[in-house]
Amino acid sequence: MTIEPQFFEARDGVRLAWREMGPETGNRRPLVLLHGLFSSAEVNWIKFGTAARIAAAGHRVIMPDLRVHGSSAAPHEPENYPPDVLVHDLEDLVAHLGLTDFDLGGFSLGARTSVRAVVAGMRPRRLILGGMGLAGLAGWQRRGQFFQRVIAEYETAKRGDDTWLSIQFMKTMKVDRVAASLLLDSFTDTTPDMLAALTMPVLLVCGDKDQDNGSAEELAAALPDARLVTIPGTHMSSVTEPELGEAIVAFVTA
Repeated sequence: MTIEPQFFEARDGVRLAWREMGPETGNRRPLVLLHGLFSSAEVNWIKFGTAARIAAAGHRVIMPDLRVHGSSAAPHEPENYPPDVLVHDLEDLVAHLGLTDFDLGGFSLGARTSVRAVVAGMRPRRLILGGMGLAGLAGWQRRGQFFQRVIAEYETAKRGDDTWLSIQFMKTMKVDRVAASLLLDSFTDTTPDMLAALTMPVLLVCGDKDQDNGSAEELAAALPDARLVTIPGTHMSSVTEPELGEAIVAFVTA
């Protein structure tokens, strides 16, 4: 299924895209879902049926393409990448759509961005963090260095290298490497003490073979109101599983 994007301008004038599925009105809260690094709304949420499952339960599902990803613009100017720029973009989308009572979630980078938004003051009713552990929030520097190496080895990596699969995914998604490098440098860490801001109910949903962002169990233990659901898959494959959408539906409709 392909859903045509809609567009808005972020506060710095950059053109950003989002897609929607499900009813705009009804008695269910809308759900904003943020995709993972080098992915897109279409690949993360639409292609494998996750958004359709949530929409079928009566929710309006709002899925932005993050800056540098999908149908959104990928500027090359460093001034377009201040710290936490993706949080600013999310704030701008929420304001553009006039959302006041909504749920928020994301996978991997989308989960990090969702947490950063809550730390910055956003107050979704419920929060969904996919493919995320405690180290993925507090230890971005190591992950960031890996992804900068992915970009640096884009043309030279060999099959079997630790960067190979990420490079192939970047090539499939046609990610702009200059913009991606600038975006990576805009990410900031969430230290454990900052997690006190996450007072709302939180769903942690993680693949049973996914340790890419550290331990989801450790993150669950650090949050005041978290539940952990383990689904089949690795970090790359768990987003393809129907259990992801099923876990989200059960959480947001409870």
